[in-house]
Amino acid sequence: MYHPFVGPFDPCPPKLVKTYVTPPNLFIKFQPMCLPQFSPYEALRLGTLWPELYSSYESKC
Repeated sequence: MYHPFVGPFDPCPPKLVKTYVTPPNLFIKFQPMCLPQFSPYEALRLGTLWPELYSSYESKC
């Protein structure tokens, strides 16, 4: 989370707090051996084979 600058002449209502998601693959430098794996169906549904690389997207709408 961070607090963006809110200018006095911004035409839109300000968002005082913004959030972002850091992809987990930024913290895994190489693929270790014997990582646990999702089932093929789950991997296709979630977009990755490895649970350690899965990051859910939560919509704020």
